[in-house]
Amino acid sequence: MTTAKRLTSRLLAIALPALLLAAPARAIVTTGTPTALHGDTDGDAEADRQAVSREIERFRSSSISISQAMAIAEARHAGATTADVSFDGASGVPVYRVKTLHNDRIWRHTINAATGELVGGEAALPLAELDLDDRSNLAALGAIKHRLADAVHVAERAASGKAISGGLVRERGRLNFAIVVISGDNLKEVILEPPGARAK
Repeated sequence: MTTAKRLTSRLLAIALPALLLAAPARAIVTTGTPTALHGDTDGDAEADRQAVSREIERFRSSSISISQAMAIAEARHAGATTADVSFDGASGVPVYRVKTLHNDRIWRHTINAATGELVGGEAALPLAELDLDDRSNLAALGAIKHRLADAVHVAERAASGKAISGGLVRERGRLNFAIVVISGDNLKEVILEPPGARAK
């Protein structure tokens, strides 16, 4: 995840099924400014805020949503599932960078955020070439019922906004979905814990 990931405030941590079935009444909410959370100096914090503002502006002017970008990438290979997705507005043309898991490979796709077209083909990396932690996380992703696309929908509802990135994180031995959502002018990170995702 990009600058947006570094400048997030944690919104909640809750089991994914509970959010799918009901309102997030048991959500744990913590607040804090990004600079307080990360200890940036004033100059760095201001530069980061400006970079995030530009990224948010480019994201809001894009025609393709993060869910559409994931669906486009997953459609390239029947049965593929998204492991990581992020918006990148820093290049000339805003794009989504999507990594999908299919047949023991990680496929990297770049999706034009205005047209939904694949940019520059796709690249594959065998899982055997990843480190042990990444292989373990991806094995858990293949074993759980819920998908990143489900987590994105839940996070957007919970944070009342639009997701700009999402992926897998491991916290306290659990494999979670971490979704960064733009809510108003703020970035919020929503952590969702799917059942049966304990990492080894």
